[in-house]
Amino acid sequence: MAGYVIGVDLGGTKILTVLANLQGEIIAKKRSATKSEQGAEKVIDRILTTIDQVLADSDLTIDEIEAIGVGAPGPLSVKEGIIHHAPNLGWKDLNLKQLLESELNIPVFIENDANTAALGSKWFGAGKDKQNMIYLTVSTGIGSGIIIDNKLYHGISDSAGEVGHMVLDPESDVRCRCGDYGCWEALASGTALGRLGQKAVSSSSYSLMEELVDSTDQIDGAVVTEAAAQGDKTAKKILNQVTNYLGIGIANLLNILNPELIVVGGGVSQAGDIVLEPVREIALKRAMETPAKEVEIVRTQLGDNIGAIGAVAKALTQLGILN
Repeated sequence: MAGYVIGVDLGGTKILTVLANLQGEIIAKKRSATKSEQGAEKVIDRILTTIDQVLADSDLTIDEIEAIGVGAPGPLSVKEGIIHHAPNLGWKDLNLKQLLESELNIPVFIENDANTAALGSKWFGAGKDKQNMIYLTVSTGIGSGIIIDNKLYHGISDSAGEVGHMVLDPESDVRCRCGDYGCWEALASGTALGRLGQKAVSSSSYSLMEELVDSTDQIDGAVVTEAAAQGDKTAKKILNQVTNYLGIGIANLLNILNPELIVVGGGVSQAGDIVLEPVREIALKRAMETPAKEVEIVRTQLGDNIGAIGAVAKALTQLGILN
């Protein structure tokens, strides 16, 4: 089969669209602001514009594209391509697949964004030689894509992988965005780091975190990890608390799914070894001996492009080129 595919990473703040050949090699890419506050119609127009731009940059036409993969926030229906609820976009029950296919007249495949990242890792990243793996994104929240026997595991209603809503501390007074208390993402996400940093600064006499920002409400996960790296005791204490919870959650995943590999991505992973090393140590210590022996826990190799690369992988798997 001669041709090309397009991958679209649709997020709350950005659209990243790439054009690739059937070997998954990126030929062109275009980034655009999502501007979701302007409504779904405008966002879809921007997706279509970025597709036109990568085609023009490659001297190709839409007729030479075999399929388009889109990674989008969920929950969603993979088969029908309906975004059931995407708070970051303000969308509810929107049939993105139908809307794009009516404009482009080629197959469009919609997938949850964490799942596309898992596909990207599986076929083009650290998971190339692995049949059973988990991609774990630790950012505003915590989510995952689960690969079992080389295939994405979706669950009966396409909602598998919502690992951020494991309850790790039922006595916690921290309420998660899902409405429950003590969820993993409420305790160990980038959002949790920022919340704990802001709380600590408001109640302590001094912290380096204050010097890294203009105002307390600008303290986020990146500020906390930067201050910890520079030796700030308050930030280090917060980071230790969060990495402990991250390690415990990963230990649970090891015991339940026994993967060969866990790839950690998302904003928190960008802090590097200051986060990953203690998380790895705690996870392997807390997990049962057998799954702990068999697993690798690594940082993603694909950086900010992982969502778009994963959307390319989605299109290629649907075409039967990757299997």
